[in-house]
Amino acid sequence: MLSQKLRIYPSKLTEQKLCEHLDLCKWLYNRLLEELNMAKSQKRRIGQKETQHLIVELKKQNPELGNVYSKVLQMVNYQLWSNVHVLASMKKRGRKIGRLRFKGKWFKTLNFNQSGFKIEGKKLCLSKIGKVNVKLHRPLRGRIKGVIIKRELSGKWHAIFQCENVRSALPEVNRSVGIDVGVKHFLTETDGRQVENPRFYEKTLNRMKFVQHQLSRKQKSSRNRCKQRLKLARLHERLVNQRNDFLHKLSRFYANNYDIIAVECLNITNIVRNRNLAGKILDASWGRFLQMLAYKAENAGRQFVRANPRGTSQEYKHGKLDRDFNASLNILERGLLGLGRPFQPVEMKPLLAIPASIIIETGSPCPSG
Repeated sequence: MLSQKLRIYPSKLTEQKLCEHLDLCKWLYNRLLEELNMAKSQKRRIGQKETQHLIVELKKQNPELGNVYSKVLQMVNYQLWSNVHVLASMKKRGRKIGRLRFKGKWFKTLNFNQSGFKIEGKKLCLSKIGKVNVKLHRPLRGRIKGVIIKRELSGKWHAIFQCENVRSALPEVNRSVGIDVGVKHFLTETDGRQVENPRFYEKTLNRMKFVQHQLSRKQKSSRNRCKQRLKLARLHERLVNQRNDFLHKLSRFYANNYDIIAVECLNITNIVRNRNLAGKILDASWGRFLQMLAYKAENAGRQFVRANPRGTSQEYKHGKLDRDFNASLNILERGLLGLGRPFQPVEMKPLLAIPASIIIETGSPCPSG
């Protein structure tokens, strides 16, 4: 399943309907959670099917629920139980967890799963809501299995189309690469490129502090506070968009240009326990980058290999080299050996420093494109 996120532009009337549906879904979620808590206090067993049947009774109590498409209401119940199962699995792993919280002022999504939607030209038709303008800046690939309507904190609306994954294998290029991610440099790879860490969060931090300070000075529940909150939300959204744009372009380059891509099998949760580096590691978004690289490589018919990270920076088999470049060579060697392929020593040459701006502007770590 591949998710494609597109911007939608509801009219004022349609936006009002969407907000009403979100409020009703929030009410249903909290009511079902209340039933779960009550059953637990009474030591009474209750499952997903029971809460599913309860929706029919709740429609009699709150007739307005009938204004919401039935599948959307069912997915609210599914979301609740998904959260319950996640907390249970965390508890089994020894994590300290509390109770599942009730939804407050903000409920973000309407899930049209399998039905209740269709595309007519440049409009998205949603059952019991109406037609919404959608910006189809790229064609949707594969059969659409579901649509999630999401309200962002910035006030923008998006439609997330869940489509069947259609693979489009690229021709072989007979090239392989090992990639070592880091803090000082975002990545160093075996072809001699060292990509600069863009540090989007660090560059935005001062502005975010200023806007946050201004927000703290506004009177609660005032219109000025609401406007300032939107400014802060849009600043956060811009930061996420900048980071994702950089990661998408970089991961696409490697998926297009290499048959075998070897990376370290990193446990990022344990790595970020180092408080001195946690902020920089999270800003770099290694996990997000490797996730993008994995699914793009799979869709392109490439081989994506995770190598054992232990000692990759300490083993100097290829001469006295830059620490990160040496690690990338070891990663590639371990990745190729894991596939049963021989490792051919690469030509040693000076490392090429690639500014992050080159990737943002051209979509490639090659200055020539």
